[in-house]
Amino acid sequence: MKPKVIIATARTPDGGEMVLYQHDRDFSIEINNQDLMNSRQHESELELARLGCAHLAGSKAPSILIGGLGLGYTLRQVLDMLSPQAQVVVAELLSAVVEWNREFLGQLNGQPLEDKRVDLKTGDIMELLSCSKSRFDAILLDIDNGPSAMTNSGNHRLYCYEGILACRHALRKQGCLAVWSAEPSKKFEQLLISCRFHVRRFSVPAYKGSKSLSRFVWVASEDKLILPPGGGEPHLPPRKESMRSRRRPREIH
Repeated sequence: MKPKVIIATARTPDGGEMVLYQHDRDFSIEINNQDLMNSRQHESELELARLGCAHLAGSKAPSILIGGLGLGYTLRQVLDMLSPQAQVVVAELLSAVVEWNREFLGQLNGQPLEDKRVDLKTGDIMELLSCSKSRFDAILLDIDNGPSAMTNSGNHRLYCYEGILACRHALRKQGCLAVWSAEPSKKFEQLLISCRFHVRRFSVPAYKGSKSLSRFVWVASEDKLILPPGGGEPHLPPRKESMRSRRRPREIH
């Protein structure tokens, strides 16, 4: 049995240690000894692309933004789904992740960064969103661990009201926002709704055939009709009973 080997290391913006491992033909990235992504568990990354771009089937020249390069699986699926005229912008904060994809990880997915449709941007996705009004037909976010960020505390800004509103402004009228997460979050669902999105929640397998290990994808759009079929309705908070309705009726004597 081949050992698990350290291929490269880097520091996150928060000073954490990020390590790229190889075990036989598989790769994984850990942050401070916690598993962040693994090539054996990539089905949910493919589903992020499938769900977020389902409304673009047959579209001539769609424009897509992928937040987070990861191991390249979401990018590969997007490229396979869309037309030769599509434009795919990939925003990745960590230059080490880009370097690792070019040097080691590209073999997992047929070197997707070499596709002429791909425009790679290294830096903060918030800066890109702020100058991209009505630019994208789909925005796919797989940054950090989802809304419960663990790589960079600055990623919380993306998953708060400011970040989701920036995504909505960067989407075209019939665009979709799809967000990957390692865990469910009622609070995040309410945030999407507060930003005037219609929302569907999907539980997706971490790897093909898995029934016990799930990840989550939210798909949100201003146009309810273009959301992919299936999924669950968001958890709505209970309505507060008004003071008037809580008053006891006056007794008549």
